[in-house]
Amino acid sequence: MSRLTPSSSSAISVARTGTVRLADVLAALTYALDLTEGQRPGHTLRSTLLAMRLGELAGLDREQSSALYYAALLKDSGCSSNAARMSALFGSPDQELKRNMRLVDWHDRWKLAMRTARSCGVGLNPYNRIRHFLMVAQTPTLTREIIQTRCERGAQIASVLGFPAATSEAILYVDEHWCGLGHPFGLSGSDIPILSRIILLAQTVEAYWSEHGTKAAVEMARQRRGTWFDPALVGHLESIRRDHEWWGRLADIEQIGETVVALEPGSVPTVATDERLDRIAFAFAAVIDAKTPFTARHSSNVARYAVAIAGTLGVDRTARRDLLRAGLLHDIGKLGVSNRILDKPAKLTEEELGEIRKHPTWTLEILDHVAAFRHFAPDAARHHERLDGRGYPWRLAGDQLSFTARVLAVSDVYEALTATRPYREGLTVAKVIDIMARDCGTAFDSTIFDAAVALAERGTFASLAEVTENGFDSLHSLVPATARHLAAVHVA
Repeated sequence: MSRLTPSSSSAISVARTGTVRLADVLAALTYALDLTEGQRPGHTLRSTLLAMRLGELAGLDREQSSALYYAALLKDSGCSSNAARMSALFGSPDQELKRNMRLVDWHDRWKLAMRTARSCGVGLNPYNRIRHFLMVAQTPTLTREIIQTRCERGAQIASVLGFPAATSEAILYVDEHWCGLGHPFGLSGSDIPILSRIILLAQTVEAYWSEHGTKAAVEMARQRRGTWFDPALVGHLESIRRDHEWWGRLADIEQIGETVVALEPGSVPTVATDERLDRIAFAFAAVIDAKTPFTARHSSNVARYAVAIAGTLGVDRTARRDLLRAGLLHDIGKLGVSNRILDKPAKLTEEELGEIRKHPTWTLEILDHVAAFRHFAPDAARHHERLDGRGYPWRLAGDQLSFTARVLAVSDVYEALTATRPYREGLTVAKVIDIMARDCGTAFDSTIFDAAVALAERGTFASLAEVTENGFDSLHSLVPATARHLAAVHVA
């Protein structure tokens, strides 16, 4: 079986051309957030376009516009945090559930009850559908708790990424309603930050517009004027309802990304420095790992293990940085997989396995949208391929698998086996090494596997995994630690 070494020309491709705009990176990554929320591709970008138009009509100054812009792009960054609970209570795929529930008026108890009943236990027998409906009905604080978790996590991610307090605040209060019956704090009227009011209207209008068109979206806003929405903002929306050229730009899925990036406030574009790109990768790793309680540290651990392995094999600092980011983002495609599958405590069916096996394809598609990450997107996505060609989803083999892909394959399996899963407890280091050794040379590169074994037996992997008990709660401390992860090369 042929091997690739760290010095091979195809080992790690590194792109270092031009300046990376922060708006470009975040706009591209919104496709992952749309996937998690079950929204049509481009939902967040269209919501941002709507928000910025409403902000302009509302007379926001430059500082407010900047805070609004990034809050709109990051409004769903906390969305994965409630997926497991929603799926468990409703007994339905979380993406479909979230899309359906976003279209209902919570203030209309009858409509809410009917939509909830239809959304419970989708695909299950009548008994289980009723059981899940009763579970939801017997949890009166469910909506508030789910929204609070989501909003607080999103606000914290915005803070970690270095955005101003106004951006975090806009995300935190985005589900507060003008009448005071929103969540999680029950703010009302002008007590709700203007940026939050704008984003709530923008995202709700976009959801209706995507499903039913402009007329229905504007009519929905009129009906909820003074309950959900600030009446003045609804007036601004009505003022542009006949601007067909503008609504046409909203519908142009091919150009929507460029349109939104061009709206970035300020005379000089904000640059995504290497440090900021690291922060973004760590932040989205937290989004990924929050999808299910059984992967609370998976992405960050895989990244740490991969960098440690590469360090012992003499990989240079620049390549290790790319490997760190690839490890953090390798499972971003799992945001498109239902928690009803991810958290299932029993053996998966062939159909469910098929859904799981789609996630590398989605990883590739998402990362390929991000110019700063595109050069390692294929390698990050190939972490389930094997040297003998029996991996998935592309069944690549041998020299088709780069050094990065091979390191991630070893790191991913090691982390998964040592971690607790819905169907078993985490395995001991000795047991994991014994299991993986059977596939050395067929699934795993033997040089990389040997390096991993040495690090595991020495306790290095265990030490790296102990950096945090919860990948998100310690995100503030994780981000500045990039240098420590890169310095793993010096492990003796």
